[in-house]
Amino acid sequence: MTRILLLLILLAPLAAPAQNALKERETICTLTSKEGHGGQFDWKMKRADEVGVRSEEVSSAKLPTEEWLPAVVPGTVLNSLVHDGVYPEPYYGLNNKLESNLIPDLYRAGRDFYTYWFRTEFRLDKNAYRGKKIWLQADGINYRAEIWLNGSMVGNTAGMFLQRVIDITDKVTFDRENVLAVKVYPVDMPGTIRPKGGKSFGANGEFQNGGNGEIGRNVTQLMTVGWDFFYLDGIRDRNTGIWRDITLFTTGRVRLAHPFVKSELSKPGYDVARQTVSVEVSYPDYIPQNTWRKAKVSGEIRGEGIRFEKEVSLYRGEVQEVVFTPEEFPQLVIRNPRLWWPLNKGKQELYDLTLKVEFDGRVSDSISTRFGIREITSTTDTPDRSRTFSVNGRPLFIRGTNWLPEAMLRTSDERTRAELRYTAQSGVNLIRFWGGGITESDYFFQLCDSLGILVWQEFWMTGDTNHPNDPGVYYANVVSTVKRIRNHPSLAYYVSSNESTEMPQMERLLEKLDGTRGYQMQSECGGIHDGSPYKQVNIMSHYEDKASPRGSRVYGFNPEYGAPCLPTVECLREMMDEKDLWPINKAVWDYSDGNGFHLMSTLYTDMTNEYGPSQSIEEFAEKAQFLGAMNYKSIWEVWNYNKFGYGDRYTSGFLYWYHNSAVRQVAGRMWDWSLEPTAALYAAQNACEPLHPQFDYLKNTVSVVNDHYRAYRGYRVTAEVYDLDMRRIDSQSATVDLPEDGVANDVLTLNFSASKTPVQFIRLKLFDERGKQAGSNFYWRSDNEYKGANTLTGPATAGFQSLGELARTRVAASYETSVDDGCHYINLRLKNTGRTVAFFTQVQWLDERRKPVRPSFYTDNFLCLMPGESRTVRIETALDKLPGETYTLVVRGFNLDTREFKVKIRRP
Repeated sequence: MTRILLLLILLAPLAAPAQNALKERETICTLTSKEGHGGQFDWKMKRADEVGVRSEEVSSAKLPTEEWLPAVVPGTVLNSLVHDGVYPEPYYGLNNKLESNLIPDLYRAGRDFYTYWFRTEFRLDKNAYRGKKIWLQADGINYRAEIWLNGSMVGNTAGMFLQRVIDITDKVTFDRENVLAVKVYPVDMPGTIRPKGGKSFGANGEFQNGGNGEIGRNVTQLMTVGWDFFYLDGIRDRNTGIWRDITLFTTGRVRLAHPFVKSELSKPGYDVARQTVSVEVSYPDYIPQNTWRKAKVSGEIRGEGIRFEKEVSLYRGEVQEVVFTPEEFPQLVIRNPRLWWPLNKGKQELYDLTLKVEFDGRVSDSISTRFGIREITSTTDTPDRSRTFSVNGRPLFIRGTNWLPEAMLRTSDERTRAELRYTAQSGVNLIRFWGGGITESDYFFQLCDSLGILVWQEFWMTGDTNHPNDPGVYYANVVSTVKRIRNHPSLAYYVSSNESTEMPQMERLLEKLDGTRGYQMQSECGGIHDGSPYKQVNIMSHYEDKASPRGSRVYGFNPEYGAPCLPTVECLREMMDEKDLWPINKAVWDYSDGNGFHLMSTLYTDMTNEYGPSQSIEEFAEKAQFLGAMNYKSIWEVWNYNKFGYGDRYTSGFLYWYHNSAVRQVAGRMWDWSLEPTAALYAAQNACEPLHPQFDYLKNTVSVVNDHYRAYRGYRVTAEVYDLDMRRIDSQSATVDLPEDGVANDVLTLNFSASKTPVQFIRLKLFDERGKQAGSNFYWRSDNEYKGANTLTGPATAGFQSLGELARTRVAASYETSVDDGCHYINLRLKNTGRTVAFFTQVQWLDERRKPVRPSFYTDNFLCLMPGESRTVRIETALDKLPGETYTLVVRGFNLDTREFKVKIRRP
């Protein structure tokens, strides 16, 4: 067992993220529904205009609810209606299409149609909670809501991102069930699905994203009206509902809220950190006029021996910010602090702070937060005036991405954990919350903190839509959000909008609320240029920097640059009928591709056919993985080459457009909506490895990238080139010195003239000064002549039909299983025992229905193994995703006979 566990450690690309979200305080309960989430509470829902009684009576125990529908909370109205079978699954075929008339649209049906009452009951323990202040916390309701309890309205909300905390002490009962009812109204202005007569703003020629722009007058998830990266006609209810948790908690008579730690690091050594700690203290109880009460606020940075306290005076209803400065409390000066670093740059060191308030000699409230000590800055003092980010005084090359929320907000901690784990595995070090999406959960930020992934926060405005009508609602949502997320070291940058302007006073407000992060008005200013390409292009055009009709895009900082990858065949079968899969039904494929925006049924199909025409959807989906992997590898490596001016131009980073699938779609990314990875994940993982040899299809040269904050001398890079018959036609090596956080470019030039076949294979390896392998890469290329970006030509793009003539080979496979800490592991050892390359060897972990077990985490997949080459793949799956006794491990490939192993699950 020791040997197996050691192997697991060696194989792990990064530590698994924490399984559970950290809470800032103890709670009574979270009112999560049994339906959809497996929670403890029965939620029901009914359309408001069908309830037929006064609002006061809806939260009365006397109201009969037998005819109400079960509700999914957190969730949306449409999510519950789909769960209850009222409407079909929107993410299948053409079900969501407006013209299908299967699901009513908010704009056409009217706001009353999606205005719903949600109702549940809860009981409070008299012995545990009598005499305490009882609070209800609603973390997010879209869009407006009335909150009623036991016949009384206790609060309301406006705006999707407002966290509301309500004192319900005087309204609860201990003698019977408490009845909570929430009346949820849709957005004020849902906007049309398709613009009538066009609009005078927005992305030129890109399907007029955002409808007629009216949805932007709300403070909400703007993408729900429709965008080219999922459905152009959007989400039918615009995600009306209780989309985040409702929680109950208690305090004494004094309450704490919004702890915040500001860290100021010394320069240039970054060896002294000065902490300023603040927290809001309130006394909501009655006090006679013109009198005050005293309370003592104390804090501790746990494990560091740092404690501090002060006495404050509070008036009734006052919310006082209590501040502890390093001038007043010298113990808040930390020497040689444990610094927090992004992925691959150092450890993600974190500190824990607990704050308490004492009143009348006893603790009235306690609250905790986790923070990191680091400094994130940026500058445009660069060769081309492009923005460059730095962490703790050192430049950071941004390998970023654009995050899209699940389109119907069908989220969970499991989904968040899986997607961020894949993100870190890919090598991405920054996530942009694009302005048409949402601000993600506390748990999302906690995972980014622990994984070393930075977050760029935009505030729910885009250039494709109007700006909010009600500044008060907008600013209240901003204040609530910033106070919630500002302690996270992963939070790196504030941006007001996507490709637009700011609301007045925004910069001043953020400075007041935070003051530790950079800010810019919108996503394409201040040294960050506009984006593209977004869709499938000739892969050679990335190397030539002609992938966009707008001209050069590989320079400086690009906020949106990307290409798609078709999901695996198992995923395709989950999104449409078999008859629509093959032959390709263009209408259905294009609908899930933003009306064909990414060219999946056209250019992507044509380029896949360059590997030979397919006879089935299985064959087509397999070959489509070759293209998706090539898309991702080429893009990441072109940016690698030009990092910080080591190549032909200066680049400081880019954000892949886009990162994750908001719905089931043919224009997939590194993983499908179902959490099934594609070959693109492993191509990105390889291209973003910290020490990385890479090949340029245009120059035929080999370069080596170093992403570490240290230089390496005396490394050796080797290149071997084979044709389809496995004749070695070129073999070269070079000794390289790798500059710190830099690139050794064009150290080898490969020669393909001796090839007797139209396709060649390239194996690159990087060795350290002791001869230990530090990085590797594999490529396939053709002799096809490149004739320009607007053609279907070139050695990375066309002429791969002869791969179908590749000789069959055999891959030997053996495995071991183990169980540890609630997870099941398979260590699968693969060895190519044949005489030719094992091309795109895929490993699959299937259940009894022959469906992939999701989420499962593979350290590598879609492997290309040279003759005699071995690789070990680790597969990790949570035991609670494996309820059965026997599962199937499959090893298959383009030129392999499929092998299967029956695996019995070992349980502790």
